[in-house]
Amino acid sequence: MAWYTGLGINPDRLRIYDHPKEKLSHYSKRTADIEYKFEFAGTEWGELEGIANRTDFDLKAHSAASGKDLSYFDQEKGERWTPYVIEPAAGVDRCTLTFLMDAFTEDEAPNSKGEMEKRAVLKLDHRLAPIKAAVLPLSRNADLSPKARDLAAQLRKNWAIDFDDSGAIGRRYRRQDEIGTPYCITIDFETLEDHAVTIRDRDTMAQERIALDQVEAWLAPRLLGC
Repeated sequence: MAWYTGLGINPDRLRIYDHPKEKLSHYSKRTADIEYKFEFAGTEWGELEGIANRTDFDLKAHSAASGKDLSYFDQEKGERWTPYVIEPAAGVDRCTLTFLMDAFTEDEAPNSKGEMEKRAVLKLDHRLAPIKAAVLPLSRNADLSPKARDLAAQLRKNWAIDFDDSGAIGRRYRRQDEIGTPYCITIDFETLEDHAVTIRDRDTMAQERIALDQVEAWLAPRLLGC
């Protein structure tokens, strides 16, 4: 299960389910499922991945049908045996559903009027987020937009970067939160004077002022492997 938890799945929502002997397939010595707590109507847990110990059934059957010897001779022990087949069965669609369900979160955040409102956030592991960062000029200003577009073009050499200048900045933050973008980079009027930008963290909403020429270096360790 380390692959799933390593990409952000909550380990408390995973478990191993062993199939009872009376329900095993004729070729299986043991079958276990990795299950996720989907909490669908009528069933709390559901299969995420199945793993079956098919013993030597497959290779022996293939040998019998093909006439080819698929056994292995262990020279040290002087023994010949047919290898077992361990069959993991997982699908990208079910994995994707699980990552999305586990990452979806709702909390509260202040809007532009200072009022608390519900915020939907997709807290995907950075490696799974489709967009790694979004560059947002504060407005469609003739001085801000070119700087924002230049920064987006520079960052696209390394990562999947979105550029969004449509609507109020708060709504743009919310849009990026909903699709799981880890960082939003805002170009504002202060940028024209101090040559710095504001980088906002998706999960904590904390903001940090970073020099324009240091944005790539700031992102690099945080988007390692992305």
